[in-house]
Amino acid sequence: MQHTHTHTHTHTVSAEGGSRWFSLSVRSGLGSSRMEVLVLQVLVLLQVSVPFSECVQCFAHFDLTSGQCDDELGEVDEDDCCQNPQYGYQATGGLCQSCGPPVWSPWSPWSQCNVLCGEGVRQRSRTCFGIGQSECPNAADKLQTEPCSGTCCEAKGWYLWGTWSSCSVTCGVGGVRKRERICSSSAECRSSCTGSSEETDSCLTHNTCPVHGDWSSWSGWSQCSGSCIDDQRDDVIIPSKQRYRSCSSPAPSTDTVPPGDGCPGDGLQVEDCSELPNCAVDGSWGVWSPPGPCSVSCGEGLQLSTRTCDTPTPKYGGRFCDGPNAQSSVCQSTCPVDGFWSGWSGWGECSSSCIPQGRTPIRTRYRSCSNPAPSTAPPGRGCNGDNHQIETCNHIPHCPVDGGWGSWSPFTSCPVTCGVGLQLSVRSCDSPVTQHGGRPCPGEGRRTSICVTNVHCPVDGVWSEWSPWNPCKYPFGGRDIRCKELGGRQTRQRQCLHQAHNGSICSGDSLMDTRACYDVSNCYLKGSWDGWEPWSLCNPLCGGNSRRFRRRHCEPDYSSYSSTIGRLKQGATFFGTPLADCGLAPDGGEKIQIQPCVNTPPCPGHL
Repeated sequence: MQHTHTHTHTHTVSAEGGSRWFSLSVRSGLGSSRMEVLVLQVLVLLQVSVPFSECVQCFAHFDLTSGQCDDELGEVDEDDCCQNPQYGYQATGGLCQSCGPPVWSPWSPWSQCNVLCGEGVRQRSRTCFGIGQSECPNAADKLQTEPCSGTCCEAKGWYLWGTWSSCSVTCGVGGVRKRERICSSSAECRSSCTGSSEETDSCLTHNTCPVHGDWSSWSGWSQCSGSCIDDQRDDVIIPSKQRYRSCSSPAPSTDTVPPGDGCPGDGLQVEDCSELPNCAVDGSWGVWSPPGPCSVSCGEGLQLSTRTCDTPTPKYGGRFCDGPNAQSSVCQSTCPVDGFWSGWSGWGECSSSCIPQGRTPIRTRYRSCSNPAPSTAPPGRGCNGDNHQIETCNHIPHCPVDGGWGSWSPFTSCPVTCGVGLQLSVRSCDSPVTQHGGRPCPGEGRRTSICVTNVHCPVDGVWSEWSPWNPCKYPFGGRDIRCKELGGRQTRQRQCLHQAHNGSICSGDSLMDTRACYDVSNCYLKGSWDGWEPWSLCNPLCGGNSRRFRRRHCEPDYSSYSSTIGRLKQGATFFGTPLADCGLAPDGGEKIQIQPCVNTPPCPGHL
């Protein structure tokens, strides 16, 4: 007889141009060549079905608790972003998606009870994140509802009002006072306290407020006590001027308790009239000097006798001495005339209104050899020195220097060896540096660039949930052991899911779990009542007909069974649900209780 063997082949398929991975299991009784053709056809179908990767915002971290993306990298193809299963991305809809295998978030905390007092419900939820969200185990189990009781039935509300504060003023009118009260309820019951926690009221005083004095405006300055400053005496006399003010705007009150404060400071100010001119001093001649030598060694010259107007010298606009200060007599002399400089002109304008970077502005002044000009016959000597002077303009401000960017640095090397990363390039505002109030460099000093390695990051395997236990069977042949005190064995399996791209396999090597068992499915056993089983969750989760239930627990009597099975003395488990008979419920009570879930929220779409 020819036997046909059935084999199971598992292939991991990577679609080039995309980072999705598929775990493909094919069970076939066909020959290997036909098997390969079938796998190739499936591969072609998979490649055809891979959608075009859209551009998304890629993030280097996805938080499985909050479902939020952090550390934005930039815009790349979705498949490139998801080469790293730790990343997340934001598509057109705005929600953040995980690049990792499907996994449940932790259950949220239970919500507050939806009623303050009496019976209500509370809920908690979880979200399946990752590629292929429908692959989370128990994919529909996203929301749980259970009954609760509002804790605010005895909420006391507000405590009594506190005492009024002191009036905000101690005299006059226009004061206010306030008082406060405290809500005595706990944080979840605060809604039982309505109204304001603070109250204000106007208040009156019986005291007249003191009026504090304030100065009137200063009067104008008086005339100076003299018209000029006499500095010809040992004690210089400077005329002065005065002005006044009075404490009358208003005057301080004298009939209040306490009386008003007087005005601080003085009511009189005295200043020197230092702006006056000095008193004029008229000049007077001194004695004539003896006649001097002839003024020239040749040609016609003069002999001079001089006197000086210095007894005293005229000052501050006083009259100069009347008459000439020199007497001359003619003497013959012939002499060349040497040139002499005229006075310097004023300084010209600076060559720039501010000092530019790297050079200093200058300004120039001039003089001419014309006071007198050198004679030509006989020739006189020309003027010595330069006819112009140049100086730097250090007294003007520096010109503002606007900042200029230096060159961009090379991009850093790609910081990751798989998936996508972020390279950085920087530049400095130092060409030139901003100085003297110049404008800073416009734009940013750093830029980033996404680098794509085209290498998929390792995807570590995760264990699936255990399968249900297989039926309890006798390990040696097909003997029926149901309802017999004869031990058997049963197994359950699990799979290592999602491992790809050289990721770590699941820790541990147990793909199968085995235990010793008795098959008690639908077996008639005596039993004894043992309290109530826990309440179930509310079902359905919303709407007006939600219920929960619990049963009395009828504990089967397994005392006739051995607690261990086989030569290895393995601990025994009981597989299946027996038809345990515990008789009537205690005191004739009920065996099952059903309780409505009150105040469940309306279902979406039925508001």
